Amino acid sequence: MKCTSFGLGAILSLVASVAMAQPPQGRGGAEPEAMKNLQVLPKDSSQRDVIPVMQGFTAALGVQCGYCHVFVGRGNPGNDMASDAKQTKKTARVMMQMVRDLNAKIPGEIGKTAAETTRFQCVMCHRGVPIPKQLVDIVADTTGQKGAAAAVAQYRELRGKFYGAQAYDFSDNTLFTAAQRAVQASKPDDAIAYAQANVEFNPMSARSYQVLSQAYGKKGDKANAVKSMEKAAELDPMNQQIKTQLNELKNPAAPAQ
Repeated sequence: MKCTSFGLGAILSLVASVAMAQPPQGRGGAEPEAMKNLQVLPKDSSQRDVIPVMQGFTAALGVQCGYCHVFVGRGNPGNDMASDAKQTKKTARVMMQMVRDLNAKIPGEIGKTAAETTRFQCVMCHRGVPIPKQLVDIVADTTGQKGAAAAVAQYRELRGKFYGAQAYDFSDNTLFTAAQRAVQASKPDDAIAYAQANVEFNPMSARSYQVLSQAYGKKGDKANAVKSMEKAAELDPMNQQIKTQLNELKNPAAPAQ
């Protein structure tokens, strides 16, 4: 079929006018409704060609028909799959063209054939979510709008929904990075909130205790700074940087005369 040059997952949303409310008929049944308003997929694509592409979108973005289409429900007369009323559908066309252009250009740019080149697919970025964004940036945005407590709550919610999937990085890296940024921005309370949540989920993360110690240090809480750094040293006893920082906490240099 002509539309496979994009790949099932290579197109970023539900963009063709597919009569999803009317599934393809078997032999002897009525002819499938003709596709309307196809602007990127080949205009002569059949319904049987397009529906698998649409199904690829739902898997890659974790969305359903109504994300891009005017879709009320299966068989509902209010469905208007050809409509361009939604911005998501318009955006998807741009993404389709981008993916098509990249897949056409990259092999020649790197001196390989198309068969030797990994093809761009929507799932590579989206990984089951409609808007691809790093989790640490989501945390940062929420913190800026609603505060660190709301960001941690959102992290918990996303972890509960997506943990084990490919959508977000739930290793110790996300909240560690958020805490590190907060320390550097002189926001120790935010850093403490992130680091405490991180050691809850990743209790063996020495660097999370290390950044927690640094945050307590910013607040002038030496007791908790030492306690946290001691835990970091316990978890990673060969880490010379942690040892040095612990020694500096316990034996601060005498003030210059």
